[in-house]
Amino acid sequence: MYLMAFAVAAAVSLYATPLVRKFALKVRMLDAVDERRMNADPKPRVGGLAVFLGFSLALFVTLGFGLAMPTVVRDAHDPEHIAVLRRVLGLFFGGTLILLVGVWDDVMGMRPSSKLFAQIAVALVSMAYGYRIDGIELPHTGTWLDFPPFLEIPITLLWYVGMMNAINFLDGLDGLLAGTTVISGFFLFVIAVGHGHILAAILLAALVGGVAGFLPYNFNPSKIILGDTGSLFIGYLLATISILITAKGAVLVSLAVPLVTLALPVLDTAMAIVRRTLAGQRITQADRGHIHHLLVFRFGLSVRQAVLLIYAVSFVLGAVAYVLSGGRLGTLIPLGIFVL
Repeated sequence: MYLMAFAVAAAVSLYATPLVRKFALKVRMLDAVDERRMNADPKPRVGGLAVFLGFSLALFVTLGFGLAMPTVVRDAHDPEHIAVLRRVLGLFFGGTLILLVGVWDDVMGMRPSSKLFAQIAVALVSMAYGYRIDGIELPHTGTWLDFPPFLEIPITLLWYVGMMNAINFLDGLDGLLAGTTVISGFFLFVIAVGHGHILAAILLAALVGGVAGFLPYNFNPSKIILGDTGSLFIGYLLATISILITAKGAVLVSLAVPLVTLALPVLDTAMAIVRRTLAGQRITQADRGHIHHLLVFRFGLSVRQAVLLIYAVSFVLGAVAYVLSGGRLGTLIPLGIFVL
């Protein structure tokens, strides 16, 4: 089932990306060269549409088979069946909304305040479908600590908005966000499988497949970029699936696990906020002070070298998160191959 989700998403994305690129060139949806981007010439954007198509079709195909299997649900009237469908509907609804926000920003442009408002609105929609951070597991004790209602909502909003913007900021070099998503998504996938969370694992397999199919066209020198269409969509999915993995109803995994897996974009975003605040700038103002920019401009690495180095760091962080979740490092690669 996991292999089906990955294969369908990868195949659809691989086929759709050149079509999206051709469309973007025809209607002149090109990314401007600015302080944030490293490309010398404008590149076709809205590449996230290909990832969305791959993810969506893989989700429909896989869950069509999965929901009929007794290992997932017992019958159509089972409360578990209804809960799964509600979760999938909420994720797909929210994902579609944030994709449209990204398309609007890529095509028409949005003010930072309008984009933030849209992100909050999408997060509230997801919360209405049950995606909330209602507590954490205390380290080394297995004890669950519930958050009071007045903390639950702002913490969840902060998680969503922070993750979407962190992933968006990471999209500054050819292949950086796509490759990092594949690596981080793989580790979250292995963690989800190890804790018996079938739905989260399917979603992650579809996401990793969709991004993997896009990556050959996005790696340096790229032929197309994700744009806000892709980065916001990926950020939303990673935020939502992380909440699924840490849900109290599943085998408990501390919120620190997905946070460690995605530590690089989160840390980069925190540093950007501090840096721009101290400089008296708006936190939304683009600059070249991100980690990937420093590797190129201050340390003299090529774009490919910087991207590959960040891939390696992401892999190490993913391995640390896997160990924190209770996995054994020596079984990581065999486990990943087996579950696929």
